[in-house]
Amino acid sequence: MTMLNKRTLLKSLAGMLGATVLSDRALAASKFAVTKSEAEWRKFLSPAAYEVLFEHDTERAGSSPLNGENRPGTFICAACNQPLFDAATKFESGTGWPSFWQPLPGALGTSRDFKLIYPRTEYHCARCGGHQGHVFDDGPQPTGKRYCNNGVALAFVPKALPLPPLRT
Repeated sequence: MTMLNKRTLLKSLAGMLGATVLSDRALAASKFAVTKSEAEWRKFLSPAAYEVLFEHDTERAGSSPLNGENRPGTFICAACNQPLFDAATKFESGTGWPSFWQPLPGALGTSRDFKLIYPRTEYHCARCGGHQGHVFDDGPQPTGKRYCNNGVALAFVPKALPLPPLRT
């Protein structure tokens, strides 16, 4: 590889990493209806849930009990209780993470993620900003989307139960 090619590659990588840092800062600086300090979130979230929701971690594939959840109901944000997905949109993607083909209207926001070098679309709870997962274009019809969610970032409420109040 020539020096010019090495420089071009390094500049490209630096630009992508810079874009990731800027997009993370922009997301963190944007206003959500629910904002709390790290200590406040940690009071009621498990360490794993906090790391996924607010540090953009990813849980191990196949580790969530929600993978096998097939009852009618609603999947809500584990941080603020915002309803995110109707259980009727859940499908088995074979990835090891709960997957959905459509979110509830207005439930999610998105941003670009370059953490794996190539661009992905990250999605988060529109109410508190908690990271949920990534959306891909390889899902079933009618949308063709796969919202690949970290189970620890969700809670499930069966249809027979009322939704919990939104956390403020």
